[in-house]
Order: sequence, then structure tokens, then C-alpha cells
Amino acid sequence: MKRIVVVGASAAGLAAAETLRREGYDGTLTLIGDEPHAPYDRPPLSKQILASEWHPDRLVLRPPDDLAALDLELRLGAAATGLDPGGRAVLLADGTRVPYDGLVVATGVRPRRLPGDGAAHVLRTLDDALALRAGLGAGRRLVVVGAGFLGAEAAAVARRLGTEVTLLEPAPVPLAHAVGDEVGRVLAAAHLDHGVDLRTGVRVAAVTEGGVRLVGGELVEGDQVLVAVGSLPNTEWLAGSGLTVDDGLVCDQYCEAAPGVYAAGDVARWYNPLFGTPMRVEHRTNAAEQGMAAARNLLHPQARKPFAPVPYFWSEQYGLKVQAFGRLRGHDEVAVVEGDLDERRFTVAYRTGDRLTGVLALGMPPKALRGRRQAIAARSPWRDAVPAARTP
Repeated sequence: MKRIVVVGASAAGLAAAETLRREGYDGTLTLIGDEPHAPYDRPPLSKQILASEWHPDRLVLRPPDDLAALDLELRLGAAATGLDPGGRAVLLADGTRVPYDGLVVATGVRPRRLPGDGAAHVLRTLDDALALRAGLGAGRRLVVVGAGFLGAEAAAVARRLGTEVTLLEPAPVPLAHAVGDEVGRVLAAAHLDHGVDLRTGVRVAAVTEGGVRLVGGELVEGDQVLVAVGSLPNTEWLAGSGLTVDDGLVCDQYCEAAPGVYAAGDVARWYNPLFGTPMRVEHRTNAAEQGMAAARNLLHPQARKPFAPVPYFWSEQYGLKVQAFGRLRGHDEVAVVEGDLDERRFTVAYRTGDRLTGVLALGMPPKALRGRRQAIAARSPWRDAVPAARTP
């Protein structure tokens, strides 16, 4: 293998490139990114960058000297527009063909948008965060559409900066689809306590000048609007390639989408044998881990290993640290195993079938999760892993 191309210059793509070099690959290594910036970290965008606590320079994933040491053919500000698997080449927006012997797809996701004539912010890139940040502060009004983790984090930062915040969510309980009704209600109460105008069970029809219009006609006014209603995998450039696309680039348990083509990060929908189901995970830790796994499997096809992680994510809102391991969605039961929901300091476990499949802690030390993460990885039965569970 003399030429490997990694499309996507964020956490997953950089992890893949570093792993290839670390594993001894010394051929041509091209890293393609559609943003002009060197690879940077995204989780701080909705926290430290939005709060003006960090200068953007702190986001870089590697200093210039470390990046140079990888001896990359670095193509930034270059969007991939097509893939020619027969000719084994990636097509770029400027008409360039980049040949490859092996390919890692790490093109991530982009924010969903809402219809309407009004200008709305999204929050995915550094430029997005800086543009939103410029309009926050005392006397300003922000409407956030979508009370998922991204919208909730942005709302929390905006309130801390003195911005009046209206948070709109179509579900009866924010984040219930991700963490369950019980934990969702706890997080919702934190927003109310900090003066957020949280409205649940409402749907936005369109963004307008001066705010958003709800289904039914009501205008919710704001100086700025942030749309945080989920994301779409960046797979359009793969149209006509013959690769299977279905809510991401479909891969097997080794992260392989086709011979010599692997995927990693938010764009990858792979079969996780630990949980026995396909999944696509949009979290920073998974991106890096999957980038490393995809690179190793591409470089050493005779010694491939399934990518079977226990996914991890975290969030912080109003000083409350949320940490979770496993697969929480689609659970059959949530049980408190430590602490108290009313005190906003607890650990809860999630049952799917007869197995412990997830655990989440709020305001607890990391050790509260360590043992149960191991139990999830060991496929432990619920009755053995959570003997003292209490129904909320």
C-alpha cells in the first residue's frame, strides 16, 4: 500500500493518520479537510469558546510541529465531491483527483436546518461558534430550537453571559429519547432554575426575521436564533460510488465499507458486536477510538479486530457534569443505583432486555461509573450488575 487518503480532518481523521504512522506506514498519506483550519477539537465550541473562556488557538488538536512530523500531504479548504472506487480516486471541488490504495472516510456530519427567510445560527464549526458568541450578553435575546445536549449547553452558556434565553423543544421532556424521562426532567429543572424560558411540546414552523414562528402561528421573538435539531451525515459526496449509505456510511464490525475503504467518526454506521446492533455515535471519544481502529484494520487486514467499544459521552450545564457509558437509547428500564435525583447527584443504570447496557452519572466522581462500564463490556446480566437498583 503506497497511498492512503483520509477524507475528514477532524478528530477521527487525525487519529487515523497518526495511527497509520505509528503502526509503521511510511507511504504517501493525504489528509483532506473542507475547513481551512488545521484539525481542532469541537466539544469546547459550545462551552469554553462560546463563553469566551478560551482563545481559538487552544482548540488545535496538535501543535504545528507535531502535525508536520506526520509528513502529511495536507489539503485544507478542499471539499470532497465524489468517489471513483473503480479508479481508486477521491474527487475534490477544484477538479483534482487524489488517488489512493486505501481510504478512510471521516467526513463527519453537518447540522440540520429549518425553513424560513430569517437568518439562524448553527453550531458545528469554529466559525459558527464565533459568530454566535458575538451576539450574546446582557440585554440580548437568544432563541434555541432543540433542547438536546448541544442546544442545552449553548443555552446554559448564554444564560451565564446574561442573555435572555428561550429554549424550544418538541418532546414533552428534553433529552428523554437519549437519557430517559427521569434524567431529562432533572436537566430541564436546572434550566428553569437558571431563568431559561423552557417550552416543551412545541414545534417550530420556520425561522423568521426577529425570531421563529411556531406551528400554529405564534412568533417567539429573539435577536438571534440557534437551530440545534440534530445532524446529517456527510455522505452526499459518495453518491454513485456503490457504497451503501443509510444514516451514515454503512460498515461491518471492522469499520470496513468496501474492500480497502474504512470509515470512522460521526459519519460511520458500523455493526457493534458488543451490543449486537448497528450504531452511529456522534461523540468525541468514539471518533478518536474509531479512527485508530479503522486505520489499524486498513493497514493490517490479516489481523483485523472488531470495533466493539462501550461508547462514552459527557456534557456540562450550569456546573453539572453529566457522564455516560454504553447504549442508553431504546432502553427498557432506568434505575437509580446511587444518590438521589432530587439532589441532582446520582448514578442511574439502563436495562435493555436482561442486560445492563448503559450507565449515567450526574455530579458524581468518575469512579461511580468505572465498575459498571466494565460490567457493560462484560455483557453482565442486569440482576448481577445492578442488584440494588431503585425505580425512580
